[in-house]
Amino acid sequence: MTHFMLKKSNLNLFIIIAFSGILSSCHSGAPDQKTVNRQAVSLRVEGVIVSPTVLDQTITISGTLKPFEETVLMPEVPGRVVDINLTEGGFTKKGTLLVKLFDGDLQAQLKKSQAQLQLEQQTENRQSELMKVNGISQLDLDQTILQINSIKADIEVLKVQINKTEVRAPFDGTIGLRNISIGAQVTTATALATIRDIRHLKLDFSVPGKYSSTIKPGFKVQFSVRGDDNKYDATVMATEQGIESDTRNLNLRAIVQSDVSSLTPGEFADVQLRLSENKSALMVPTEAVIPQARTKQLIVAKNGRASFVTIMTGIRNASSIQILSGINPGDTVVTTGILFLKPNAVLKFSKVKRDQL
Repeated sequence: MTHFMLKKSNLNLFIIIAFSGILSSCHSGAPDQKTVNRQAVSLRVEGVIVSPTVLDQTITISGTLKPFEETVLMPEVPGRVVDINLTEGGFTKKGTLLVKLFDGDLQAQLKKSQAQLQLEQQTENRQSELMKVNGISQLDLDQTILQINSIKADIEVLKVQINKTEVRAPFDGTIGLRNISIGAQVTTATALATIRDIRHLKLDFSVPGKYSSTIKPGFKVQFSVRGDDNKYDATVMATEQGIESDTRNLNLRAIVQSDVSSLTPGEFADVQLRLSENKSALMVPTEAVIPQARTKQLIVAKNGRASFVTIMTGIRNASSIQILSGINPGDTVVTTGILFLKPNAVLKFSKVKRDQL
């Protein structure tokens, strides 16, 4: 009997020891709530206090500088060059005779027609005197007047043909490099030289069609050229009346308002278009945004804990992004450690940025 009771006592002791071991194992595998809170508090993050700031929506595109006026000088008729007044790189006034073609045959015909006109006019004077005494019929006088008008018309035709042998400056401008010499035989397809008005410059560029309602004549732009740190101003003077179907771009032309003495036609320009200005935009660092399948979120500090809020974003720049909804001025947004935070986690900030982005 005593032996049986001893066995039973040993069994009970074994059960108690085993149960204590199980409890001890459970406690070692799952920390209590105080331990969890201590771990949460130990996670340090950085943040930024959101405050309204000025946001410019500016896009940069490529453009090309062009002379205000430019044309290739070509003769209207074929012929031989007898005189050249093309000063390469020189400025010339509108109407200046630049190139003269041989017109000796036309001048001879003009003199002949002028002599015939003088003779017919004398005949008309005599016939008019005879008409006063009925010494000639009205038909004879009318035929003489008709002949005079015909000769005058021939003279006008000859003068037009002679003018075509002259190439004159179509506008005030600077002459480029000439391609001919005295005695050269030219045709109507021969490029004599190029004249450009570079006292003023135009800026041609194109923008995506979605901005067509924003950019109108009078719109101000800025541009720069490569190798020059200066900024130049220009004003849109005209736009195409339709968007190109292949590129979906709208072509525009602006007039350069700044001093163009250091600019060269044909240069590429980086054009900056300031499309809008928002003086109370809420901006946060781009890395603070958590992308979701269909939405985006930010972690905002609420009473010292992490609150996940759904947001709508707007314009993005190099380092920050505009928040259209979901946060308010003065909110503290977490910018680091966002991958390790859970909703309602305790936050402890190691650094909070207070100045505007």
